[in-house]
Amino acid sequence: MQDTIDPPSELSGGTDSPHRSEPPASTRSPSDSSVTSNNSPAASNDSSTRPSADGRRLATAFAWGSPFTALVAAVETLIATVLLGVSPTVAPAVVALVTFAVYSVDHVADADTDAASTPNRALVARRYGDQLMIAAALAYGLAVAVAVTGGPLALALTLLPGAFWVVYASDWLPDLGRAVGAALASITPDDRIAGRVGATVTDGGRSYVPRLKDVLVVNSVVVAAGWATALTFLPIAFAGSSAGPTVPVVFAYFLLRSFVDAELPNVRDVEADAAVGVATLPVVFGVARTRWVLYGVDLLAAGIVTAAAVAGLLAWPLVGALGVGIAASVCITALAGRIDDASVLGIAPDCSYLVVGVAIAGVTLVG
Repeated sequence: MQDTIDPPSELSGGTDSPHRSEPPASTRSPSDSSVTSNNSPAASNDSSTRPSADGRRLATAFAWGSPFTALVAAVETLIATVLLGVSPTVAPAVVALVTFAVYSVDHVADADTDAASTPNRALVARRYGDQLMIAAALAYGLAVAVAVTGGPLALALTLLPGAFWVVYASDWLPDLGRAVGAALASITPDDRIAGRVGATVTDGGRSYVPRLKDVLVVNSVVVAAGWATALTFLPIAFAGSSAGPTVPVVFAYFLLRSFVDAELPNVRDVEADAAVGVATLPVVFGVARTRWVLYGVDLLAAGIVTAAAVAGLLAWPLVGALGVGIAASVCITALAGRIDDASVLGIAPDCSYLVVGVAIAGVTLVG
């Protein structure tokens, strides 16, 4: 899973975009007001159609955000359930609820910085932030309530993505760094240390204790590890099964695939990330080199599942289904920096799991 983008580009040109604004009424000239008079047919038609158009645009942006990511997470959990050979459980529903909650909170928290790269999603987060936070709290609360029925391990794994988000994207670490810096500055007589602490305090503590979301590679690894852990071990916890030899293979598959999914949208966000100091592969190494790194990660995932099939840990038809998703990922990665509509890089990686889900369903039905 990864942080999704607004739906295709035709939706990004709405009047609510932060990059398009009208001057206040007091600064408009008489000629401006005459052109936009409420008595004119054009203005009348615009006022009657704009609300519905804006509503559809925002609804579409919302649907392609947290709800779509939650759907993909449920499919990924079903894939993991089949690969692990455990009985079906409520794990997909729990992962979907947690995913919806985590990404909804993340979108609200980062609405200002997301405005340049995902204006529609940022607008939804700004306008309906309170409602989204309530929905996120209810979703996570329901997930925890269901997880309690699965035992302590299921509960711990359900809480894990939320804990990862706190460390990864919130200001908890920077705030801690600022507090520690202020404490050191108040007790040390060393001008050199005090000077460094002062710099840390004035920039919110991020010089020495940044958000993990701002740290090169660590940001994507944390996201990938959090989701790979939940996807792999929640089905086992709810099924009450023991960890088998396929567990490391499934974990490695989702870890590597999730890393690619986390980095691909960063190609779209390269200018916005650079502006706010977020270090990603495209920002540091450029888009072309990032493509080759992600090719390598996908090929490593292909090698691992192939080796698992050779060792008899996974059936070849299942490996073939996973290979379809990896091939799709490589094709999507090849588009990075080469297409005008960068929204594809936000949606297509998740869609590859839907393809894998269909392929595995077909393999399972055929037997």
